[in-house]
Amino acid sequence: MIERLVLASASPRRRRLLSLLGIPFTVIAAKVDETAREDEDARELVRRLSLAKARAVAQTHGLECPIVAADTIVVLDSEVLGKPADPAEAVNMLRRLRGREHLVLSGVAVLDPASGRVASELAESVVWLRPYGEEELARYVASGDPLDKAGAYAIQHRDFSPVERVEGCYASVMGLPLCHLVRALRRLGLTPPADVPRACQEFTGHACSLAEEILAP
Repeated sequence: MIERLVLASASPRRRRLLSLLGIPFTVIAAKVDETAREDEDARELVRRLSLAKARAVAQTHGLECPIVAADTIVVLDSEVLGKPADPAEAVNMLRRLRGREHLVLSGVAVLDPASGRVASELAESVVWLRPYGEEELARYVASGDPLDKAGAYAIQHRDFSPVERVEGCYASVMGLPLCHLVRALRRLGLTPPADVPRACQEFTGHACSLAEEILAP
C-alpha cells in the first residue's frame, strides 16, 4: 500500500492529475538544468530529465516515500520546442504549430529512496493543432498561459482550445501520463487505490483507447 508520494514538480496540472490516483502527496519542486545535451535524442532527453528531477529532490530532502517526476516536450520537424522564453517566442511557436501535427513526449520516473529502485516510462502522442486565427493567437498569448507550457500551449485551455486531434495519451499532453505512471508504480510493487483510467477520462473528458493496453498484465 502506498501511504504517500512526493511530486517533484510545481506544475498545477501535474498536481491535479496526480490527485486522481487517490494517494496523499507532497509537492517539492525540482531544480534541474533542462538544457539538452549535444546530439541528445528527444526521447532520451525526457527520460533523463524526469529521472534527474526525482533524484534532485531525493538528494536534497532525504525522503523515504516514493518520488514521482515527469518531463514533457513538444517535437516539431525533429526540433524540440520547450517553454517559450517570452511572448514573442510563444507567438512564433504557435504559428509554426498551427494546423500541423507534432509529437509530444512525456517521460515519467518513480524513485523509491528506501530501496534505490527506479521505474521509468515514456509516453508518445501525436497531436494536431487547429488552424486558429491571428487574433485568437494574440489573445491567448496576452493571457500569459503559454509561457510555462512546452510548445506554448495547453491542451486543456477551454477558451483557446488549440488541439484538433490527439493520437495517444491526453493526460501526457497535459504533462503526466497517468497509466504509464501506474505501470511504473506497479513495477516497484505499488498499486494506487483508484480506478485511474476511469478517473482520468472523467477528469479530462477525453475517451481513451490506450489504458487497457498500457495496463495489461
